[in-house]
Amino acid sequence: MKHIRLLTLFLILGITTLSAQKPPKREFRGAWIQTVFQSEYANMTSEEMKADFIRKLDLLQTCGINAIIFQVRPEADAWYLSEIEPWSRFCTGKQGVAPDPLFDPMAFLIKECHRRNMEFHAWLNPFRAGTSGTSTLAETHVYHEHPEWFVTYNKQLLFDPGIPACREYICRIVEDIVSRYDVDAIHMDDYFYPYPVNGMPFPDDNSFRTYGKGYQPEERDNWRRENVNKLIRELKHTIVKTKEWVRFGISPFGIYRNKKSTPDGSGSNTNGLQNYDNLYADVTLWVKKKWIDYNIPQIYWEIGHPAADYITLTEWWDKNAHDIHLYIGQDVARTMKASDLTRKMELARSLRHVKGNCFWPANEILWNTQGIADSLREHYHRTPALI
Repeated sequence: MKHIRLLTLFLILGITTLSAQKPPKREFRGAWIQTVFQSEYANMTSEEMKADFIRKLDLLQTCGINAIIFQVRPEADAWYLSEIEPWSRFCTGKQGVAPDPLFDPMAFLIKECHRRNMEFHAWLNPFRAGTSGTSTLAETHVYHEHPEWFVTYNKQLLFDPGIPACREYICRIVEDIVSRYDVDAIHMDDYFYPYPVNGMPFPDDNSFRTYGKGYQPEERDNWRRENVNKLIRELKHTIVKTKEWVRFGISPFGIYRNKKSTPDGSGSNTNGLQNYDNLYADVTLWVKKKWIDYNIPQIYWEIGHPAADYITLTEWWDKNAHDIHLYIGQDVARTMKASDLTRKMELARSLRHVKGNCFWPANEILWNTQGIADSLREHYHRTPALI
């Protein structure tokens, strides 16, 4: 009887140990800090902004976050000292006006992130030049020098991706950042060609006539995809030749292609907007060619979502990772509202190519939305992780 009791005790201890296994030693645990449409910073002094950054980084660090993806270029502008683009209006309240007293937010954040063993990923929106047309642009904005590079679509001012000079300019911006700052990565999200509006064609007739030689009118979609492919390829080359250790990551919309849209049925069993067909972003090509170093698809839906099930999409991206790092973009508010956090974290850690998660937005963690900060700190990220 004594031996039976001991055996039972050992079994209980073993089960308890298994259920309390430590999180992975290496795991990407990122959080996006957006600046577009964030008015809070524009009302801060330089010292108040520094204090706010420190507060946020300290709280995120306690939640196990080890990578900050900070939006440094939301509108062809800058959250850093730049001789090419004007200061962001979301930083100081008016585009082209520097912080007073002068300080460099990106340099400050890089230093504070590295002090906490966090990576700093500089997040740029490549083609967006103005969220409200030209009304808020500083005199030093590139639009005033090269208006022929731009088109307006759905009230947004955009670089025309079909113009080679636009790609060259964006590469120049990235080279400037990588050469002067100790960034760990350059990051871009899902805004390449803009999200389509029904009945509103993208106004690239002029650039297609000029630069679309070799493409028939019915092949314009292929030409658009190739324009984005060229940008990604040229950016990768720019980063490697400048500092080969700096990574290049993309966070695309969560659906590459729906199965019904692919002749071979290789797409995901979903129904929704598609990277390939609607945004002209051939993400799996970039992965196969190793033009990017990591991929963070924005799988923001709930488990069981009728049009875009989280599990279906996560498993699809895992099968199509092609041996580069895959992290999963998580919508914090939707995840917590659906009580999906446990299943999502367990699924990510069970798949071969998934190397971590990135949480959108960081503010939801800072607000501890439905206990997300507590859950990360006390359970899923209770021990630090290396990237």
